[in-house]
Amino acid sequence: MTIKIEFDRDSLSWQLSSYTNGSGECVEVAALPEGGRAIRDSKDRGGPILVFTAAEWRAFVAGVRDGEFDS
Repeated sequence: MTIKIEFDRDSLSWQLSSYTNGSGECVEVAALPEGGRAIRDSKDRGGPILVFTAAEWRAFVAGVRDGEFDS
């Protein structure tokens, strides 16, 4: 199933990760309508954007909290 999320990339309010260490290797996140999130590379602000629905974002955050991605 394809889900279409429309937004104006220029109107998004991007937030840099609070874990930024000054190395420039970070991501920025912006809230989307309906609770979704957009993510981009802070070094390439005009580049591609990953888009997640609200449900996808909640699942990702839950996985991070549960240690699902720890190595």
